[in-house]
Amino acid sequence: MNKTWWKESVVYQIYPRSFADSNADGIGDLKGIISKLDYLKLLGIDVIWLSPVYKSPNDDNGYDISDYQEIMDEFGTMSDWEELLAEVHNRGMKLIMDLVVNHSSDEHQWFVEARKSKDNPYRDYYIWRPGKDGKEPNNWASAFSGSAWEYDETTDEYFLHLFSKKQPDLNWENPKLREEVYKMMNWWLDKGIDGFRMDVINFISKVEGLPDAPSEPGKKYVSGHEYFMNGPRIHEFLQEMHKSTTANYDVMTVGEMPGVNHEQAKLYTAEDRGEVNMVFQFEHVDLDSGPHGKWDLRPLKLSDLKENLSSWQKGLEQIGWNSLYMNNHDQPRMVSRFGDDGKYRVESAKMLATLLHMMKGTPYIYQGEEMGMTNVRFESIEQYKDIETLNMYKEKSEQGLAHETIMNSIYVKGRDNARTPVQWDDSENAGFTTGTPWIEVNPNYKEINAKAVQEDKNSIFYYYQQLIQLRKQHEIIVYGEYDLLLEHDPDIFAYVRTLGDKKLVVVCNFYAQEPTFELPNNLSFSASELIISNYPEVEGTVKKFTLKPYEARVYLLE
Repeated sequence: MNKTWWKESVVYQIYPRSFADSNADGIGDLKGIISKLDYLKLLGIDVIWLSPVYKSPNDDNGYDISDYQEIMDEFGTMSDWEELLAEVHNRGMKLIMDLVVNHSSDEHQWFVEARKSKDNPYRDYYIWRPGKDGKEPNNWASAFSGSAWEYDETTDEYFLHLFSKKQPDLNWENPKLREEVYKMMNWWLDKGIDGFRMDVINFISKVEGLPDAPSEPGKKYVSGHEYFMNGPRIHEFLQEMHKSTTANYDVMTVGEMPGVNHEQAKLYTAEDRGEVNMVFQFEHVDLDSGPHGKWDLRPLKLSDLKENLSSWQKGLEQIGWNSLYMNNHDQPRMVSRFGDDGKYRVESAKMLATLLHMMKGTPYIYQGEEMGMTNVRFESIEQYKDIETLNMYKEKSEQGLAHETIMNSIYVKGRDNARTPVQWDDSENAGFTTGTPWIEVNPNYKEINAKAVQEDKNSIFYYYQQLIQLRKQHEIIVYGEYDLLLEHDPDIFAYVRTLGDKKLVVVCNFYAQEPTFELPNNLSFSASELIISNYPEVEGTVKKFTLKPYEARVYLLE
């Protein structure tokens, strides 16, 4: 396996709207990001992934793009963006942009033209179908509830939108459309960016004929995912994209791919196939979802998490590469979800970070994670902004589900958990803005903020800094092979990494109990060193020790 800079990097995701506001309009912006680059440099990260900053009507917070080569007014100007890129590079960091090309905004010039007439030259940039028996062309559901089809009166046809009706799907069967996309990508690459994170990129190839999905009892619309996830021409499209764009630059690419398994991920990420460097898979963040999807809550079983993460580690060991994450702009805060955001917030946040950063793959930190930001519990549905959350609330209320039940699902899984403003200090609005924030700040900002963590040498922030530094010091953390230990232990997630004659033993206690760890006899060594632990006092040796609540330890054996 080749050694590359993106395997050795740690990525930090910025969701610009909620990061830092420089002009008091309550919305994070590019100048706000520039003002915080020294903070990120101090943390030690290598790459910034910037969620969309393109021109957009903001139906889905920037993931509905009306111009791929302009900056959203609320975020600033193209010269602000150019200054950001220069300042990132000046600090020895890299910048990757979000690429959203499964769909555009319905306000994109292509779609404005496409809906004018059936013979418009842009018509075929999108997916249009006549209705069937006075109904939609098929029974597919939108990811944001309701039908995936919207009727357009002007031409008496429907267009496909797998997400919001203001996000019509692009027609990747059209070579002209593909050419336009590659031209746009090269425009950004020529500006000097360091790669792309590709939004739902495995949705771009749809099955010919767009057939009905198997119906489900009591549902008018059902997910047709088997007809658009990992579709028939997906590898062809990605290889063509790579050849036409990223192959000509030293950049990184990560494809967001719901519904991908590790066998498919090998095809997407194998270095000799020229598709993407790594994928974001969703299996581990679906383990606490019941049979009715993400809002159907069920407790996470540690055994499931161990089995799943280990299968990805082993599955991509020789071919491909993993991305390592537990939260992002679409997922709840990891300390609230997988740890304990109350009594053991600091310990469990450090433990989860240890678990992830010591695995094989490229770690992704989501803004605020490094200070242990938590989920938010707004009193009223009116305080929420996310289109997916609001649509779900409306749909479930109409079905007669109790307000408390729906709100509980939102408290646990809602996307706005990740989107409350970054908590910079304990001043009003957490130092995010001097105006009125676009979404309210989590009330716990007085205790949890960047200023506080930078003043406390035992904070989560400095622990992350240490994890990132260790990655640079020990090649085994990046390139070592992975093997699970104590597979059936109900409390401990432990594994070993191996490179040459060195071993790294990672031991994480997932709960508040105090279990005992014993090193399996087959792991022999002549010297051991504790390289990081989330408790200051450590008793016992690598051979046997009792773990404190949410304790994590990493030993280097030689």
